[in-house]
Amino acid sequence: MSTHLAACSSCLSEQPSGRDEIVANIADDGALAYQPSGMSSLTETVFFVFGLVALGYLSGWTGYLRAEVGNGLSQFAVAIALPLLLFRTMVSADFHGAAPWHLWGAYFAAVIVAWTAGNLVTTRIFGRDAAIGVVGGISAAFSNTVLVGVPLMLGVYGQDGIDILSLIVAIHLPTMMMASIVVFELFGGQGREPDPPLVLMRGFLANILVNPLIAGILIGLAWRVTELPLPPLAVRFVDALADIAGPLALFAVGLGLSKLGISGNARLSLALSALKLMLMPAAALLFAWLFGLPPLSAKVAVATAALPAGINSYLIAIQFGTGQALASSQMTLSTGLAVITMAFWLSVAEIAFG
Repeated sequence: MSTHLAACSSCLSEQPSGRDEIVANIADDGALAYQPSGMSSLTETVFFVFGLVALGYLSGWTGYLRAEVGNGLSQFAVAIALPLLLFRTMVSADFHGAAPWHLWGAYFAAVIVAWTAGNLVTTRIFGRDAAIGVVGGISAAFSNTVLVGVPLMLGVYGQDGIDILSLIVAIHLPTMMMASIVVFELFGGQGREPDPPLVLMRGFLANILVNPLIAGILIGLAWRVTELPLPPLAVRFVDALADIAGPLALFAVGLGLSKLGISGNARLSLALSALKLMLMPAAALLFAWLFGLPPLSAKVAVATAALPAGINSYLIAIQFGTGQALASSQMTLSTGLAVITMAFWLSVAEIAFG
């Protein structure tokens, strides 16, 4: 199998090999030459990634682009470009034969800590009802693993980082969605008749099976099992679209945030953002150490936990019919603050795990 995988890997175009290459645009002879700045490469990558988000936000905030354009860009990124990037990763990734159980254990233990804290802060400190408490917990624990996480990890840790992140992405959305449904039915649905378990499961599976990100992962794994190389023409299509996934997704995130904005709930949004950006990565660092993760896996787990809240927390709030303003405000605020906290946690993880 390794021979076939090597053949498949060689037919794919070269992946960015380091954190500088996500910044450099050397696709053609006319591109501007990238000159590394004096700041650390970690800090520069973080500023570059969130700079693309800021550029999208400013484009919408100033009216240069309509905020609704972000919806189209996000749909293209999520439906086409990012699934192809994940497909390519699954086909060519080298997982070194390691079972991901310790990685999943460390990361989702941090999720439980942040989710519980977010729920308690929302209900006990700010006095919101149980349904809003569920949204608060989700917002404090649901990382933007794809739209922000994929390009950030590619820039900081290269393709090896994407290989590890993909193990988290593969179960992140299904796990978080199922947990959200169960927790809301148990604690957030007072005053209404709960849905039968079969109805809940049918709705959950319908959402997951049609999700293009999950499809990209599953199809990539299926192709990997066949041990067949990708045809050269298919490689060109995959590479052309996968290579624009990161910058496009980041710009779309910013453009979308300009539409959502911060609509009240400022104090609670700030508290939940602090849990998401500080408590969750701190817990991930502790559990990565306790689970004995290899250095790169540990750093990716911490970096993933330190990502700002993702759009799915807002979409789940819409699905539940409560807490939409809180979720959108917290997502916008945490994304803005992450430019500072992300650089901090990347540096801490580098010191802790080498």
